[in-house]
Amino acid sequence: MTEQQQHQQQHKESSCVVNFSTSALPKEKKEGEVFAKMVEVTQQSESGFRGFGFSDSLLKTLADKGYSEPSPIQKAAFPELMSGRDLVGQAQTGTGKTAAFAIPLLERLKTGQKIPQVLVLAPTRELAMQVADSFKAYAAGNPRLKVTAIYGGTDFRSQISAFRRGVDVVVGTPGRVMDHMRQGTIDTSGLTSLVLDEADEMLRMGFIDDVEWILEKLPEERQVILFSATMPQEIRRISKRYLNNPVEVTIQTKDRESKRIRQRAIVVPISHKLEALQRVLDVYGGEGVIIFARTKAITLTVFETLEAGGHQVAVLNGDVPQNQRERTVERLRSGFVNILVATDVAARGLDVERIGLVVNYDMPFDSEAYVHRIGRTGRAGRTGEAVVFVTPREKRFIRNLERATSQLIELVEVPDNKVINQERLDRLRKQLGEAAKTERFHANEDVLLRKLMQEVAMEFELTSEQIALAALELAVGPNPLLRQDDDDWIQNTQRIDRHRKERSERRERHNGRPARFPDENMQRYRVAVGHRDRVKPGNLVGAITGETGLQGGMIGRIQIFDNYSLVDLPAGMPEDVFNSLRSLRVMNRELQIAIDS
Repeated sequence: MTEQQQHQQQHKESSCVVNFSTSALPKEKKEGEVFAKMVEVTQQSESGFRGFGFSDSLLKTLADKGYSEPSPIQKAAFPELMSGRDLVGQAQTGTGKTAAFAIPLLERLKTGQKIPQVLVLAPTRELAMQVADSFKAYAAGNPRLKVTAIYGGTDFRSQISAFRRGVDVVVGTPGRVMDHMRQGTIDTSGLTSLVLDEADEMLRMGFIDDVEWILEKLPEERQVILFSATMPQEIRRISKRYLNNPVEVTIQTKDRESKRIRQRAIVVPISHKLEALQRVLDVYGGEGVIIFARTKAITLTVFETLEAGGHQVAVLNGDVPQNQRERTVERLRSGFVNILVATDVAARGLDVERIGLVVNYDMPFDSEAYVHRIGRTGRAGRTGEAVVFVTPREKRFIRNLERATSQLIELVEVPDNKVINQERLDRLRKQLGEAAKTERFHANEDVLLRKLMQEVAMEFELTSEQIALAALELAVGPNPLLRQDDDDWIQNTQRIDRHRKERSERRERHNGRPARFPDENMQRYRVAVGHRDRVKPGNLVGAITGETGLQGGMIGRIQIFDNYSLVDLPAGMPEDVFNSLRSLRVMNRELQIAIDS
């Protein structure tokens, strides 16, 4: 499917509700009065990019690239941004939000300026490059406009040289933008527009303080545009503080749009995750796969296992140099790599249309991370698959993910040999049928192939059926077609899970109340001190708060047993904090903290 066909298909299938609200009230309105309206954007609305005040050269560029119909977020944002209004936009990835701000900002640029007029802040290098490429693509009709991306891991001097030659649009990560501002190598005095792209991701990655530092240093008279997939309280605070009477645009995607991604959850013990992953790839894997892991060490373990199994796989984590990261993404996009194993941070802003499956090898720290992970598939009108591995203890968090996506997550089992073998046979049958009906690219070679079959049949006295079977065996390769390794552990896991559920139900009936689990957004940890060590809750609270800086009120339930204790702490604890707690001593014993599973 061409880019134009994908774009048109996306708008045929989507029907979205766009919410507009504004705090900029007419003078005759009483103070504090709320002014809002709902607009239903449907296929019957006025189509095309005309009517927004864009120049003929920009309209021609969009037409040349196959864009004939603006997406809902673009229809909502274009008039406001062309008029210079501040804007807060909430929309999921893949809705066309980059074009929603890039196109009107390009149209409003003044020619002949040597210093930046537009600054876009992005959470990652990958997203910065992607946004900069989009600006360059939309500016193809005006080659005098200069766009540059700045981010860490690249030569600082080359970026300074670009500024000296003249730049109209700068797209950068907060850290690198701050570096240039501190050293005075970027002139922000002529800045007219600032964009905060994926603001919730900048919050999650700890960049919000940097963003506020930048905002404080920029000219007071400027247009500010904030886009975010979700709206945490901290992002709301920033929008109220730094934006001037912004119009708010919220894209609410209806059921058909959200259901493009089929979501499944698989309960699997940690010890069997790698084998379960290989089985999932066997059944659900297709043209492009991203596997999300929580740490760099896990990405390497998964990568090495899959590579040893013959998969075309690459890894993307914080240790991968920038130039190699760019090559890896391009190899994934072009199909030379089929599976990418990545951490959340390394994969931010990754936009590859051919991704058909996202695997959450580790449960994400929160629902927002899950939404961003699965948003890597189901793009440009395509369908996608998402699988999340959960331990028996993590099953209760599935409801949080369902609320975040407004969609049911189907609980399925690890594919056993029977399921995998049937999938392999069905796939081979389909490929064989398609190959038989499809004309060869080199059709003139058919005669040679038929002659070769006849010669082989005569020389070795073979029937047509024997030759066809030999050809199939060549296509299958040296490895067995059917999987025959031991899969008893799958049945054992299912049996243990059923017993665990039955015990929980019996406990509830016996106690007359549900078994107590950690509260939402809390994780239960096991520590190696208990009654035998004369430990008290106060000892644990004091040690943990002293080491981590957590407030005592942030520590949840503490249960002390003879040889160990259970402590509920905020979910998503950074790895370095976790490691420091592991060797912490309480009552002269190491905590040896570990997730209770």
